[in-house]
Amino acid sequence: MRWLTPLALAILVLLTTVTPASAELEGTLTLAAPAVRGGDPIEAAYSTPRPHATNWLGLYTDPGNGPVDQKYVGPSVRWVYVTEASGKATLPTDGLDPGNYIVFALAEDGYQWFAPPVKVRITSSAPLHFVTDTFDLRNARVLAPYQATVGGLVRGDTEGLAFRKIDGPRWAQVAADGRITGTPRLGDSLRPRPLRVEARNARGETGTATVGIDVRPPGHKLVPELKTMSFNLWHGGGQVDNGREKQLRFLLRSDVDVVGLQETSAASTRELAESLGWDHHQAGTDLGVISRYPIVDRKPPVDGGPLSVATRVRVRLEPRQEVVIWNVHLGYNPYGPYDACFGKMTQEQLLANEERSGRTPQIKAVLQEMRPDLAAAWRTPVLLTGDFNAASHLDWTPATRRCGYQSVPWPASVLPEQAGLRDSYRVANRDPVTDPGITWSPIYPVFTGGYGHDSHKGEPEPQDRIDFVYYKGPLRVTGSETLVEGAPKAVPDHRGNEWTSDHAAVLTTFKTAWF
Repeated sequence: MRWLTPLALAILVLLTTVTPASAELEGTLTLAAPAVRGGDPIEAAYSTPRPHATNWLGLYTDPGNGPVDQKYVGPSVRWVYVTEASGKATLPTDGLDPGNYIVFALAEDGYQWFAPPVKVRITSSAPLHFVTDTFDLRNARVLAPYQATVGGLVRGDTEGLAFRKIDGPRWAQVAADGRITGTPRLGDSLRPRPLRVEARNARGETGTATVGIDVRPPGHKLVPELKTMSFNLWHGGGQVDNGREKQLRFLLRSDVDVVGLQETSAASTRELAESLGWDHHQAGTDLGVISRYPIVDRKPPVDGGPLSVATRVRVRLEPRQEVVIWNVHLGYNPYGPYDACFGKMTQEQLLANEERSGRTPQIKAVLQEMRPDLAAAWRTPVLLTGDFNAASHLDWTPATRRCGYQSVPWPASVLPEQAGLRDSYRVANRDPVTDPGITWSPIYPVFTGGYGHDSHKGEPEPQDRIDFVYYKGPLRVTGSETLVEGAPKAVPDHRGNEWTSDHAAVLTTFKTAWF
C-alpha cells in the first residue's frame, strides 16, 4: 500500500538524479524548481515510451523507504498517478517535515523505475520554535565535564540559527550551535536551577526553552532511575502530519533514557538521535535503538533468518553501570488474536499458527542468542523491548476470558518468562482485567480486513497488548504504562493526530539497584 504521509513544514531543494544499476531508463523526470516551501506543491514533468494507467510518482524521505533497488521497502509519503506518455503532475507537501526527499517515477503500480529519480529538499515555513518549551537533558555529575545539545530541537526557519544562554546555573555554557557544556560544582547539586536557552534565526525570530539538568552529587548514581520504552514508529512516523516533530516532543515529555524502535525506515533512528543529541544504533530498515547515554557495543544486523528480527546494544550509564538492551519486531501474519476471536480456532491450531507466523522460531532463536547476557544479568541487567505482534498468556486468563478462551499459552510471552525474563508492565500492573495495557491499536477500533478473515471486516478490532518491555537482573520496576498522546482519531482520519503511531508505546521506569 502507498500511505499518503504527512509531516509539516517546508522546502529548500537539491536536484540530484540516481541512475539504476540494472537497465537503461527511457523515461524522464524533472522538477520545476529545485526547492519548494512546505505547503507548496512539488511540480514535476515526466515522459515515458510505455504509458500506463497505473504508472505513478512517489515521494519518499531520503534516505527512507524509497525503492532504491527497484523493490518495495516501505510506503511513500505522497503519490500520484501519471497515465500519459508525457505530462505534468504535482505532489502536495502539506504536513511534511522539512528535510531531504526523493521523487521516484514508477511503473504499473509497482516499484520498477521508468525514469531516474530526482532528489529535493523541503524547508520549513513555520515560525521558529522549540519542539517543546520545557524538557530535561541527560544527568550531570559534580566535578565531571558535561556535554549535551539542544541544537536539533528547533523547528521552523532555521537559516542562520544561533543559540544563547538567557539564564541559569553559572556552570552551564551554551554555544552558538546549541551545545551545552561545563563542569558543575557541589553547590549545583544542592541548589539546582533550570537553564533558559534562546534560539534566534537570521530573520530575528526567537524561541525559548527551559531546560533541566539533574546534577548528581559525589557517591550517588548518575542514573538512579532508568526509563525504558518500546515504540513502534509506524513507517518512521510518516503517516501523521509533522510526524518527526511530534515524535521528538513525545520523547522529551516522556523523559525517557533508552528506546527500542520498530518500523524506523532507513533514517528515523539516526534523525531522532541526532535531533535529541543522543547515541543510536540502526539495524537494517526496521529496528533501531536510541539512548541518552553512550552505546558502547552494537550487534551488526542479520540479513535473513529468525535473528534478523532482533538487535542488541550495550549502554554505559557510567563506568561501573551498564545495561544490555535487546530489541525485536516479530512476524505479524497470521495474527493470533484474529485467529482466536474471528477464527475460533482450537488452542492447538493457535499454537500451530504461531509457529507458522515465524514468531515462535524467532523468539526461540533470540532467546538462545541472549543466553550469555541472561546468564550475566545478575551483574549487567538485560532488557528486551519490542513489537511482538503477539498477545501475552498473562492477559489471556480465566478472569479476562478474551474471546471466550479460558487461557492461551502464547509462546512469544511464555518462552521469555521461561528464560527468566519478567514482563515489566505486568509486574507494575498485576490485574489484566483492571489494567489491560492495550497497545494495539489506538487508531483501529474496527477490523479493516485481511489476514484471512475478510468476512469479519467492520467488526470490532480485537484490542490487545502486543508491545513489551521485559527485564532480568538487579532492576526494580517502579512503574509501567502505555502511552498515547492526545485523543487520536481512527484511520482514515489520522493524519492530524498528535499521536504518530498505530501502536501505543510502553514506558517502564526501573530503579537501578545494582552496585
